[in-house]
Amino acid sequence: MPLFSHAHLLLFLLILIANHAQADLIPDSIPRITYRVLASYPHDPQAFTQGLVLINGQLYESTGQYGRSTVRRVHLQSGQIEQSIPLAAKLFGEGLIFWRGRLIQLTWRERLGIIYNAQTFEQLATFSYQGEGWGLTHDEQHWILSDGTDQLRFLDPETQRVVRRLSIHADSRPMRWLNELEYIKGAIWANVWRSDDILRIAPDTGAVTGVLNVAALYPLNQRTSAEAVLNGIAYDAASGQVLITGKYWPRLYAIAIDSEN
Repeated sequence: MPLFSHAHLLLFLLILIANHAQADLIPDSIPRITYRVLASYPHDPQAFTQGLVLINGQLYESTGQYGRSTVRRVHLQSGQIEQSIPLAAKLFGEGLIFWRGRLIQLTWRERLGIIYNAQTFEQLATFSYQGEGWGLTHDEQHWILSDGTDQLRFLDPETQRVVRRLSIHADSRPMRWLNELEYIKGAIWANVWRSDDILRIAPDTGAVTGVLNVAALYPLNQRTSAEAVLNGIAYDAASGQVLITGKYWPRLYAIAIDSEN
């Protein structure tokens, strides 16, 4: 471990405490999922990543922070931003999905969803929802929204109305702080905010069926901000790879999900 300044040491301890606090919520009975790193790509270290989507080899990203939020198209291999538009300064970008030729982006406290043309980034429409917007994914039938609680909301894509609520639990223990979402092979995957854990969730029952810890991708003692937390999950259905990054992470990783322990 390298030598730290007092400020850096304090930052490291704060991140460590936050990660351990979240990890302690997950019962030992939940199977641990292992993975292999397949590739590593550059990632904008100034990006406050909130949502990540890969469609036909094309990477889309939603970034947050008031006055700095964007939706962007990124070249996967180089990390170069190919197209980007800013959100209004009063909006804080959050989760993102690709839906039938459109991009759907949430905002945090503004209760506003934005619909874009995925090719031109032209804003086509907006919609409203109750509560906060955090992560977003879909199961080909519904949009699935997280708001930082242990509840996921299933929205009708046509009306944006809530048609179902799902309580997430691990051995009857509620799992809160659900954030970035991705739907992978019939399961919902959700990262736990301020931790390096990703939960695999059964969409019919809400039960956590496995946990993937990716702390080794970006060790705590290398992070330069307490906000540099895991918060990007994208699935490449063609290859079966999963892309992982986070807020202010300088790299994006392609991993293969292996097995459970």
